[in-house]
Amino acid sequence: MLEKMVNMLKEKDIIIPRMLFFNYKKINITEEELILIIYLENTNLCFNLKKMSEELNINSKVLLQMINSLIEKDLLEIKVEKEKTVCSETISLDKLYQKLGFLLVNKEEPKEIDTNLFSVFEKEFGRTISPMEYEIINAWKEVGFSDELIVAALKEATYNGVNNLRYIDKILHEWKKKGIKNSQDIENDKKNFNKKTNKKVEMFDYDWLNESE
Repeated sequence: MLEKMVNMLKEKDIIIPRMLFFNYKKINITEEELILIIYLENTNLCFNLKKMSEELNINSKVLLQMINSLIEKDLLEIKVEKEKTVCSETISLDKLYQKLGFLLVNKEEPKEIDTNLFSVFEKEFGRTISPMEYEIINAWKEVGFSDELIVAALKEATYNGVNNLRYIDKILHEWKKKGIKNSQDIENDKKNFNKKTNKKVEMFDYDWLNESE
């Protein structure tokens, strides 16, 4: 995909909006999605998945996931235009530029979001996270849970075969009650739990009948 973009830059002038280039991370756009947006900005915006896949040299399924991700982030929309009996789909970037405009006119810019955290969730879940899931994860950060602790809770849930945010939320709040704040605290808690478990096993294995007087 990157190689194709480099070739496009060599063949003709490519327009890269300055506001987008310097602020894409602030509106939760990945580098791969930025390349896709630059491509769309310099084409006729007709939604033709096969053509886009060929020109960007990227798998159609992966490309569709990227488009859906941008739609869920409320940065892109696909519009259906009907002319007589013919329907055509076009891609609109209006919402993207509305958000960029917000950054420009407001002195207090939205906080930059660490996209790596959301990427970890998408990798563990094997899919793009929904807008609702995005808000829940962001809420954890706002109430003080560190990225380290959130990822640890995600790993704990995955280890137990559960991939939903409700279960992860329960883990986080249980840890909060115990005063757990980082990976070392989690490790210490597990060690204490194992010690208590071993003591119980020793008590049950004790030979009370042959106890010496």
